[in-house]
Amino acid sequence: MREPDPTAATLATRIEELYGHPLRVLEAHSTTTPHTSMLAALIGSLTDLQLAERSITFHRDRLLQLAHPERSIGAFDAGHLLDNARRISEAVAVRDAHAKTLNAVLQSLHRAPAPATETPPALPAPPPLTVPSAPTR
Repeated sequence: MREPDPTAATLATRIEELYGHPLRVLEAHSTTTPHTSMLAALIGSLTDLQLAERSITFHRDRLLQLAHPERSIGAFDAGHLLDNARRISEAVAVRDAHAKTLNAVLQSLHRAPAPATETPPALPAPPPLTVPSAPTR
């Protein structure tokens, strides 16, 4: 049996690296923050991506079971074969759409540098302004 597509796992790792915490901590935090946060959007898309991957695995396994070489295929089974193939196609399209979006968003984000512990030196005071004198006659 083939392992599930690693797309969601790869993107989950990238989210963890971006936010600097394990995914379970980020998921817990995203449920307590407004749903308009970037983290909540990333977690939501990742969850949808994971669901699509599980759907692909489930329908692929069911398709393999229905098309087993030792099994006869009747009219009833043919409809199930077609339905599972269609569902795999839909799940792959959903997975690819979520993966493309998550990749694009994650590529546009980066970790902000840690704040400096010491304050930068003050800029020197600007020189005093001089007003040109009026010409004498």
